[in-house]
Amino acid sequence: KLWYQRRVGKQWYQRRVRGETIKKEQKHQKLHKDYRVNPFKKMHVLAGKPNEATAEEDAQEDDQYINIFKKARELPTEKYEYPQTESQSYGWFTTPLIDSDRSDIRLHHPRKMSEVTKYMDAAWRLKEQSENMQ
Repeated sequence: KLWYQRRVGKQWYQRRVRGETIKKEQKHQKLHKDYRVNPFKKMHVLAGKPNEATAEEDAQEDDQYINIFKKARELPTEKYEYPQTESQSYGWFTTPLIDSDRSDIRLHHPRKMSEVTKYMDAAWRLKEQSENMQ
């Protein structure tokens, strides 16, 4: 083929790929008509004019935005009854399954010192003291 035939073929292919891409985008595109402020982004509030006395009196609160903002700041355990993802399931239920009883030896294992642990504890303290003295 001549160079211009290859170039025309390449352009045709690129137009075809571009057309398929646009069709895919339009197929999955959603038209949003309800616009709100994103409560997860920081807002930069502009101050009113210093010489204007009625600036704060004319301002109205948007109750819908305030509710959305409060809902966004809630913890997931307050927003939802059950975890929404697998990662949230770890630590979701924080209440203990049974009450802790220190007299029950099956569930309470206090720290015990043996001869070996007493020796190593003394050796560790001696080592720390000698390092701190230098």
